[in-house]
Amino acid sequence: QAQLVESGGGLVQTGGSLRLSCTASGHTFRSYAVGWFRQAPGKEREFVAAISWSGGSTVYLDSVKGRFTISRDNAKNTVYLQMNMLKPEDTAVYYCAVGSSARAMGDGAIPSYWGQGTQVTVSS
Repeated sequence: QAQLVESGGGLVQTGGSLRLSCTASGHTFRSYAVGWFRQAPGKEREFVAAISWSGGSTVYLDSVKGRFTISRDNAKNTVYLQMNMLKPEDTAVYYCAVGSSARAMGDGAIPSYWGQGTQVTVSS
């Protein structure tokens, strides 16, 4: 089974950019869909973006569409979330998770395997 580690979070000003990385140890990312989720204090965890095992299909939360891009490099066993034009409402702990279907994650399916999370803070 995969062990997931996120990195790349930090503190940025409104309009700034960050690139998050999710790297797996153990099983390869190949054959897994990977999703990004986020959770702000006192709020429910919400879906952000997901990508199919081949990289051919992607799904995004409406509020990040056009600003965030999910991609994967299976040779490096890594999935990325490029976040541009960041807003204060993007502030949250961001988690990556693996599942069988990017579309299912976008429709509300909750993955079983999660990383430890990385903090993203966007100041006004």
